[in-house]
Amino acid sequence: MIRRAIDLAVAAAALALLSPLLALVAIAVAASSPGGPFFAAWRAGRDGRPFRLWKFRTMIRHADRQGPAITGPRDRRITGLGFWLRRAKLDELPQLYNLLRGDVTLVGPRPEALSVVRHYTAAQRAVLALQPGITGPSQLAAGEEAERIPPGADPEEYYLTHLLAPKILRDLEYARRRTAWTDAACVARTAWRVIVAAAAPLLPSGLGRRRKVRKPAGAVSAD
Repeated sequence: MIRRAIDLAVAAAALALLSPLLALVAIAVAASSPGGPFFAAWRAGRDGRPFRLWKFRTMIRHADRQGPAITGPRDRRITGLGFWLRRAKLDELPQLYNLLRGDVTLVGPRPEALSVVRHYTAAQRAVLALQPGITGPSQLAAGEEAERIPPGADPEEYYLTHLLAPKILRDLEYARRRTAWTDAACVARTAWRVIVAAAAPLLPSGLGRRRKVRKPAGAVSAD
C-alpha cells in the first residue's frame, strides 16, 4: 500500500510538472514523420496479465509489420527524432500514465513483450510474480541493449538466447534484497542518466568527442 501511494504521488506530480514537455514531444513526433505521437505495445504485467504500455512513437508507422519485434543495431525503422528520444529515454515518459493506472510500479523488472514471455522457462516465470517497473536494475545494466546484438544476427533469437536469462536472474536477485533505499537509488540513477543523455547533443564539441553518442537501436519491442 505504501509503494502504491508513492507511485500515485510520483505519477501525478510528474505528469503535472512535465505536461509542457510531453506536449512538445508529442507535437515533434507527429510533425517529424507520418503517424500519431503515441505507440501502445502489449506487455506482460504482474502474474502475466497483459496490458498496453504507452510510449512516444520512435519508429515509422506500422513498424511492427515491417520487421522483428526486437530491434537490432541501426534499425532503419527508427526515425531521426526517435534515435534521440530513445537515447534520452524521453520516449518512455508516457509510461507515467501506466504508473498512474497501476500497470507498473517505479522500480521493477522491465515488462516484456508477450511474444518473449511465451519463451520463459518454468523457473523464469517466477519473475512474473513481480510488478513490472518503469526502471530497475536490468534497465540500468542493459544500457543500449540492442548494440550488443552482433551485425547480421537475428535480433529476436540473439535476445532470447543471450540477453534474456541474465536479465531475469538480475531482477530476481534484486527482488530478494530490495529496500526503499535501493529503489530510491535506482530512481536517482535513472534520472541522472536521462539528464546526461538529453544534454549530450548540447555539449561543446570537445566534450561531445569524449562522450560520443552512437545512434541507439532501441529497446526490446518494435515501438
